[in-house]
Amino acid sequence: MARLVTLGERTFAVEAAGEAPPEPVDGGLLLPPGRVALLHGLGDALFYRHGHNSWSPCGWRRLSEAPLRIENPERRVTADDTAWDDPARHHSSAVAALQGEDGRVLLLGALGLDVPRLTADRDTLSGWYERDGAPWFLAYGDEEQVFADYARHLAARLGSSGKRAGNVWCSWYAYYEGITEKQLGADIADLGALPFDVVQVDDGWERTVGDWEANDKFPSGMRALAGRITDAGLRPGLWLAPFILLPGSRTARERPELLLRDADGAPVVAGHNWDTGYWALDLTSPAAQEHLRETIRRVVHEWGFTYLKLDFLQGGAVPGARFADVGREEAYRTGLRIIREAAGPDAYLLASGAPLLPSLGLADGVRSGPDVAPMWEHYATRDPSDALARNAVVNTVHRLWQTPLLEVDPDVVYFRSRLNLLTEQQQRWLRDLADVCGFRAVSDPPGWLRPDELEAMTAYLEARPAVRRLGRYRFALDGREVDLTPAVLPGAEQRYPIA
Repeated sequence: MARLVTLGERTFAVEAAGEAPPEPVDGGLLLPPGRVALLHGLGDALFYRHGHNSWSPCGWRRLSEAPLRIENPERRVTADDTAWDDPARHHSSAVAALQGEDGRVLLLGALGLDVPRLTADRDTLSGWYERDGAPWFLAYGDEEQVFADYARHLAARLGSSGKRAGNVWCSWYAYYEGITEKQLGADIADLGALPFDVVQVDDGWERTVGDWEANDKFPSGMRALAGRITDAGLRPGLWLAPFILLPGSRTARERPELLLRDADGAPVVAGHNWDTGYWALDLTSPAAQEHLRETIRRVVHEWGFTYLKLDFLQGGAVPGARFADVGREEAYRTGLRIIREAAGPDAYLLASGAPLLPSLGLADGVRSGPDVAPMWEHYATRDPSDALARNAVVNTVHRLWQTPLLEVDPDVVYFRSRLNLLTEQQQRWLRDLADVCGFRAVSDPPGWLRPDELEAMTAYLEARPAVRRLGRYRFALDGREVDLTPAVLPGAEQRYPIA
């Protein structure tokens, strides 16, 4: 039955499951669990799409425009949720919002699991869960306020983290999978004299994805490498993709009982990378849970890595026939809870490729967009989830509302001129956005930097500017105004109200 509700002196027609009426709560209304639909009356409004995981497109599009989505179906398996993709309708994960002509925003957000989805057209805004679901939060008013209210309710129900990573150096954007123990040893000696807190070893150290032991490029082993980082006065960090494994891995061959399978018993393809489809663990299986627990205990407590970059986590939430009959986000949350318990409360967990809601209260930080890459755009792609600096900026700006819940990681900034196609302005946008987030990461080896570049990086890492938000894409950093509008909406400023 439809009910009329008034928010911010505006009336909306709301139809929700169940008999319970909307309940007034701080900042808005609590709607009962299940399917909900609103007649919004905002016409051709701007629609806020929130992506399913870290790499999924996120941003505002007018309802009369084509939906923001990933067109490539293979890429979509990795960087979005294929189960509810709709090429003809605007859709979102966890939360959606509409902005009318007066600039005020109508927000509908899920307050729990499992796989909440939302769609909108010129008349309606609708939301539902794959399974029984949880309540919804409905608010209308100033954009920054309604998102802040939503974040506060999420924190109360699912949790939050106040940990800070500090200044992070990671190996990926210099060496990619070509890292070696010898090269990292030289870098660690230099990094110890610079204002870094963490040295994070990225992909390329393991035998293969799924077999989490040191390969031949690390003859001394990972415990020795963590010790060298610690001896330099830095925190050891390590990249893992703990929920997935490659079909050719020893673990996949020897431990088939760990795998998530489909209804026909075949391993589920949970995404594509490393020139292949990859498989996932069934995180509800006792065998897979123990395998995951043993992996994290070894990495943290035997080797000594207490900063974990957990990548490709979306693999834990793909559809499949699981050992236990639970929703797929609940299965994901079970796996992440095992990691948190095995790593211990002092470990820092950075979630990448992660769905937001089931990560809250367990992860300390979340990657907010695709990989930055040392180039702004590429003529051959229009995929908003591709590894490009502009894509990372666009996604991160539209996820800044998450900062009260956990650290928002915009990915690395650049100071080097070597192997870098970014202009000075583009590099400045990246650095300013990282300051807004309060999460600074660099991948430039000190030996690659000219003296002036090294000086600029050091000064940047030591500074802690006061941040004040002036608008959707505008900020003040120690009084200096930063406008990211040209980065996010080049040439489109007149089509979008962004005050």
